[in-house]
Amino acid sequence: MLYVRDLPRMREFYAQMLGSAPVNAEAHDTWALFDAGGTQFALHAIPAHIAPGIEIASPPAAREDGVVKLIFGVGNVPAERARLERLGTTMLQRPWQKPDEACDGIDPEGNIFQLSSIHTV
Repeated sequence: MLYVRDLPRMREFYAQMLGSAPVNAEAHDTWALFDAGGTQFALHAIPAHIAPGIEIASPPAAREDGVVKLIFGVGNVPAERARLERLGTTMLQRPWQKPDEACDGIDPEGNIFQLSSIHTV
């Protein structure tokens, strides 16, 4: 679960990213639950009395010192990177990442996430 300041904006972002609408049938104003292909991923609104004290820059500043980094497995990292860039997502290619295997991105609130290739044995 990721706590977010702007639930509608983040719900839209992750719905586009995951290619799937939230699956929860209740409490749409406080959380969003996604079926992320073998796991669940949730967004939860930061309480209204706390949210105004949290500033999000535009464009969002990358939270490089965050304590959580979500990693999403994808079949084709370059294709997914290009798709997210077309949607306006800032994507990062780290020097230690192989372009066909991984890249990082920044969500609308500055959280760093990674796209990672899916390897099957």
